Amino acid sequence: MKKSSVVIYKNFPALVGERDGDKFVVNWCVSRATASGKKAVYASQKVREKDVLLLCESEAFSIDALLDFAEVALADGSEVKNQIAEIHELLLSDEETAVAEQSFTDVVELLRGTLQADESWGVYSALKNSFEFEERVHDGAIYFIPRSEEKIAELKNKAYEKEHADELRSAFIERLKAKNLLPEDSKYMGDVEALALGTTDKSKTMKDAGFKETSEKAHKLLLDTKIWDITKNPYPVRLGLSAKSATVSLGVPPEEERVRVAGVSYAIDSAWSTDPDDAIAFDGEFLWVHIADPASFVAPDSEIDKVARGRGATLYLPEGAARMLSEDCLEDYALGLREESKALSFKIKLGENGELEDCDVLRTIVNVKRLTYEKADELKETPELKPLFEIARRNAERRNKAGAVNISIPEVHITVNPETKDVSFESVSHPESAEVVREAMVLAGEGAARFAFKNNIPFPFISQDMPEIPKEIPDGLAGQFRLRKCMRKRNVNITPASHAGLGVGMYSQVTSPLRRYGDLLGHEQLRAFLKGEKLIDKDTMLIRMSEGDAAMQASKKAERNSRTHWTLVYLLQHPEWQGEAICVDKQAGRALYFISELGMETVIGGESPVDLNGTVTLKVGKIDLPNLEVAFSIV
Repeated sequence: MKKSSVVIYKNFPALVGERDGDKFVVNWCVSRATASGKKAVYASQKVREKDVLLLCESEAFSIDALLDFAEVALADGSEVKNQIAEIHELLLSDEETAVAEQSFTDVVELLRGTLQADESWGVYSALKNSFEFEERVHDGAIYFIPRSEEKIAELKNKAYEKEHADELRSAFIERLKAKNLLPEDSKYMGDVEALALGTTDKSKTMKDAGFKETSEKAHKLLLDTKIWDITKNPYPVRLGLSAKSATVSLGVPPEEERVRVAGVSYAIDSAWSTDPDDAIAFDGEFLWVHIADPASFVAPDSEIDKVARGRGATLYLPEGAARMLSEDCLEDYALGLREESKALSFKIKLGENGELEDCDVLRTIVNVKRLTYEKADELKETPELKPLFEIARRNAERRNKAGAVNISIPEVHITVNPETKDVSFESVSHPESAEVVREAMVLAGEGAARFAFKNNIPFPFISQDMPEIPKEIPDGLAGQFRLRKCMRKRNVNITPASHAGLGVGMYSQVTSPLRRYGDLLGHEQLRAFLKGEKLIDKDTMLIRMSEGDAAMQASKKAERNSRTHWTLVYLLQHPEWQGEAICVDKQAGRALYFISELGMETVIGGESPVDLNGTVTLKVGKIDLPNLEVAFSIV
């Protein structure tokens, strides 16, 4: 570079000065003189060639000459700006030059004929700040490429919005107050959406428009302005949950010593289940309850463990499942998806009256066959399944004698078509085999609790205080609702206590480690004990239990709210809906009805025209989707 050549140094125009070995001096103007008398400030610095960009190798008269021409070139309507627009049109008209990079020198020659040193900074600045050209710098040289007309329009619009931001926002706020937004107004509604989703508790937009800042009000505003439609389900995110499955993959189960269990065990589940995590069998002496074994890979407090703890449980939404563990883990860890399955198994010895005498815990390899509830009911008299039905019957009798409370309220499975967003309801049947599985899982939970207690293992025990049940309980469904009101909240602790609702002396949940964090945590502890490794201490266990349980409760709330949300969406889609409801509770001036078709409860004011367990026909009235409220009336 020659002395007085024009370069760019730290975004300033500079002139090359004296050379000093492999370095040279550059001089530039930090600030210019002003009419008020402020003097110009100049600076100099020794630099290497790689620190600067060469703009013009010819000698410039002075730094001030560069800056003077730049002021002229950047003025609105300047000759240089007009030339830039003309050259852009010329380049864009040719298919080759429309997409080709042009060196700075080539563009200047098109604009000015020759590159004059004193004009170089002004022309460069005009090009760099123009809408028509995009600057690209590589290999120490400056290039420009013409922008498309669409990109120019976009940039001009952004510039206009920036220049008139206050004016445009005021107009938007007025439209928002009238709930009459334009399509492009969605870009202003980000903080409203964040409030509706619960990721913030403030919205400047809503405050400026005079709306109350609540998640429900934000949801309503988004519906009113058609930013959201009725199918938008905000509840998982609002409760801090992901509506997508965990992504951290589990590796294949590690090779370790396992007991091979003879015979076939049965994974009995609903037809729509895709994550079988338990299987049962009776070998003539022991009841075997085999449970999926993801804890063989998931180490305590590992990344996967922390993710599962933060989720608490698999989130089952009408839209689909958001799994606590990754989707791809099912192939390796769910039971019955391969010829052989690896499990953590509970080998249970039962007494003559069905009581649990002993329980051992083993790492196993099992042969699992999957059956639907309906198929298992068909096979209940076969030599393989008949003993399981008998064990379930005796265990249910044992628990009932101990005061177990059995509540049966009709359930509905809700699904949403991902394409059409149509909502459908399917009554959940209660086949006899479902009770067989339930009793086996209760026995496994009771056995695990006893095993942990006997071996002094810090463990997540679950208990429930005795309910206060009145002497007179109505018959039918009304009685089931009355019993439900009597039940006490479950407790999770490291100290065992009776579970009155189940009628067992101590209990833990260990049968769904693919779906519940508390079960996974229990498995981690049992496996550590079996392998002679260090156990999770009591204080740490209590903290992890509490964190996982809090997340699971949030997951359950998200499931409840999501079910209600989609039920209301269905009613909005079918405003003429009418259906049968059963009176399950009567109070002075109000009655509670259960709509079996929808799996929904509703309170209607006034005296009920029917007795308990009597039926009425309801029709749907006002629906408040953001507040999850619907008014029904009796036809």
